Amino acid sequence: MKNIKAIIFDAYGTLFDVNSAAEKCKDKIGDKWEGFANYWRTTQLEYTWLRSLMNRHKDFWKITEDSLDKSMKAFQIDISMRNELLDLYKKLSTFSEVKDVLNNLKEKNYKLAILSNGTPSLLNELVKSNNLDNIFDNIFSIEEVGVYKPDSKVYDLPIKKYQIQKNEATFLSANTWDVSGGGNYGYNAVWVNRNNNIFDNLDFIPNHEIQNLKGLEKII
Repeated sequence: MKNIKAIIFDAYGTLFDVNSAAEKCKDKIGDKWEGFANYWRTTQLEYTWLRSLMNRHKDFWKITEDSLDKSMKAFQIDISMRNELLDLYKKLSTFSEVKDVLNNLKEKNYKLAILSNGTPSLLNELVKSNNLDNIFDNIFSIEEVGVYKPDSKVYDLPIKKYQIQKNEATFLSANTWDVSGGGNYGYNAVWVNRNNNIFDNLDFIPNHEIQNLKGLEKII
């Protein structure tokens, strides 16, 4: 990839481990913690897409609460754990390589940004709790446009801010649908395939697939 001026990261599942909240409670939840965590995440995403299609916007934190309530019922999780799980979701851990890779990229003078479904307060808290305060030039939230990914208005945000061309931005996500969204929009979209998944059939095939963010250093 040449002439890249900005590197834009999805947050949930790409920088921050969405399963880490449930994992921290696995002693209380038991063996079903991973299935529960995946169900919660899938329901959360489904609600973002459905609310966008229905023009019934709720912010990401409210969707996180709504999807947790359904998931706790589905997996028969004690309702007394609700607040604990929500509190932990505000402090998700980064994946192990994230800090080192971001620090290395910061030294190379790219614009570094997050582009996420999360609310500004959620994203700022995640960045702060993981000591990433001085890394990002901007944290873009879909709340600026009031619709969720993969709407093109979301992917427009960094392009308009930095006054660059779409092909001058590299976009990284671990979510296949998000890579397809960004790629169809015109980004140099890179798939961070953390879990050895299969890519979607949505009119876009990424030129680069990496296992974790360390792979970015070889292609940028």
